[in-house]
Formats: sequence, C-alpha cells, structure tokens
Amino acid sequence: MLIDLTVVIDKQVVASLTVPSKLGHLGTHFDVMGGEFPLKCVKRVGRLVDISAIKDREVGVADIASSIEQDEFVIFRTNYAADIGYGGPDYNHKSAELSDDVVSYLLECRVSLIGVDAASIQRPAKHREVDERCAAQNVFVVENLCNLETLANAAAGRSFTVYCAPLNFRGLTGIPCRVVAEVTSPVDSR
Repeated sequence: MLIDLTVVIDKQVVASLTVPSKLGHLGTHFDVMGGEFPLKCVKRVGRLVDISAIKDREVGVADIASSIEQDEFVIFRTNYAADIGYGGPDYNHKSAELSDDVVSYLLECRVSLIGVDAASIQRPAKHREVDERCAAQNVFVVENLCNLETLANAAAGRSFTVYCAPLNFRGLTGIPCRVVAEVTSPVDSR
C-alpha cells in the first residue's frame, strides 16, 4: 500500500508568492543548510513515532518508547497540521517541541532523515539552529508531512519504507520533496 505524505500545493498558493525564494519552503520540504541531499537517502526504512498527545511540554527521550535504528527515516506525528491546518495563521507558530536531548539521541543513532507534520521539529526560535545542527551531521529535517493518521493505521505492527525525492533545485534555502510511504502486507502464515 502506498501512502502519499506530501502536502498538496495548488496554483493559487504558488501564485501568491511575493518572494520567489519562498518557493523552496512551500509544502513538504527540507531546509537547505549548506549540505546536499544524498541520493542514498531516497529510500529508507521508516519509523513512525506518535507524539500527538504531548502539547504542553518538550518531548523527551523516554517519550519515544522505541529504539531508533541507524539510517531510518524517523517521522514524528504531532497532528499540528491536521488540527490547525497547513498554512493557517498559527501554523508557523505551533510546532513539535523535540527536546535537545531527543535531537541528540536521533543524531547519535545516526538516522538519515527526521520528518514531522508541523513547521519544524522545535519551536520557531530554534528552527534554524536545529536544522543546522542536523545538517552538520548530514541529517535532513523534512517538514510539513501529511496523512500520518493513515500511515499509523496502515502500518500498525508492520514495517514500512519511505521514499523521499527532493527536486533538483540549487541556490534556494529550501527544497520541496515528494514523500511516499510503502507499507508491506502482512505475511500470509498459511
């Protein structure tokens, strides 16, 4: 089963751009912090971590409750995009709040990609800093994912693969990408 995790952007949104450099930050994308997306990261084992119940504090390492493996694409489900709507007036001010310890843990685990259904993995004041910290270790943060409830339901107890295909843009501060999860069918035990 294939599940598109990419926010749909229509022509009205593109036409409303007043600054062309913002094109790279529309929809599902990652911020470019001096690195280049390695093609080996196009296909990764996915791990979905549901932190949607944590709204009033930072997410700690104990909240993750699963071991993270090297090279995984770890996706955090916050429900911010579903609850307040992508691009709404509060969207860029509401975000996941992964603690610095969680970010350190993910980097120590040597994940390849970190995804979130919000504007960032930390509050706006720390957005650039955390993206730069991750990029310094060749880890890209993919923002504005969607359909994570569908993924959670489909992947319950099953493994899944995530495909992330960034556009081949150069010189922008963000690069839009298409992100698709492939959930494997359960093995027939007969």
